[in-house]
Amino acid sequence: MDITVKGKQMDVGDALRTHTEETLLAAVTKYFDRALDATVVFSKVNNGFHADITVHAGRGITVQGQGEAGDAYPALDAALERISKQLRRYHRKLVNHHANAAHEVMPAAYSILGQIEDEEVHEEHHPAIVAEMPHEIATMSVSEAVMRLDLGDLPVVMFKNGGHGRLNVVYRRQDGNVGWIDPQAAAAE
Repeated sequence: MDITVKGKQMDVGDALRTHTEETLLAAVTKYFDRALDATVVFSKVNNGFHADITVHAGRGITVQGQGEAGDAYPALDAALERISKQLRRYHRKLVNHHANAAHEVMPAAYSILGQIEDEEVHEEHHPAIVAEMPHEIATMSVSEAVMRLDLGDLPVVMFKNGGHGRLNVVYRRQDGNVGWIDPQAAAAE
């Protein structure tokens, strides 16, 4: 696994770099021995340090974790704890998924609470497109899409529903719940 350790407006010493590489490698290879790469960025905040970790575990799976503390080592430990928890959950779901492949949850088991309210957009305010990147739309179940949403700490995931082959979206709602949009199912009602 390729590990990059950087400091944002600070110097990362050899001791911190070595400690980071060893502990991150141990935490990731415990669950995924073929992870591709990882990036750790340390930065100073107020009276302490902030550690931001991004791990590309493979095949479109990106796991992110952050931690803050008065010293760089505890900040790293806090971020690693989050990464380890996410990888453990993902690994457990993969094992359970392969064991229970025949017992797929049907879309009717999910419900969307409430409605999405459109914010009023003023005519003079035109938001800029910040980034446009090509992205593969994977085929997966709704539960796998929600898992990917949680693992990557993403606001939204678009996917091709394995049950019927149509495009679907899961997203993180402001109230903390997960919303699911299945456009064709809504149009059929």
